[in-house]
Amino acid sequence: MTRAQFDAHCSALPGTTNVVQWGDASVWKVGGKIFAICSNWGTASADAIAFKCSDLAYQMLCERDGVGPAPYLARAKWVQVRSNDALSDDDIRAYVVEAHKLVAAKLTRRQRADLGLPDPKTANPEAVDPKPTDT
Repeated sequence: MTRAQFDAHCSALPGTTNVVQWGDASVWKVGGKIFAICSNWGTASADAIAFKCSDLAYQMLCERDGVGPAPYLARAKWVQVRSNDALSDDDIRAYVVEAHKLVAAKLTRRQRADLGLPDPKTANPEAVDPKPTDT
């Protein structure tokens, strides 16, 4: 995935902002919190994409060739896709969407409302505790 494709995908997600910082890193945020980065990470090599992921996804992705813990962010369950053939563009898009959801879910209810984001408890019926029924 090229940086232009990465930026286009991230810009289509609700409530996102982009900042170029740390040299030439394309840093994507929701509610001021980072969810994905595209950067050459201070090397002369090609850009690599990093994103926040779930504990399970972190474990699974770090076992793949071309994917590993993201520099400076691994303790927060971030991975870096270092090789163009490590994940398909569709897989990267899906993981970036999930990263956006994970980070947005940690925002306050007010922040989510201000950004036009759904409440994660009502947007995902499986996340809501079922109410006991009288039987």
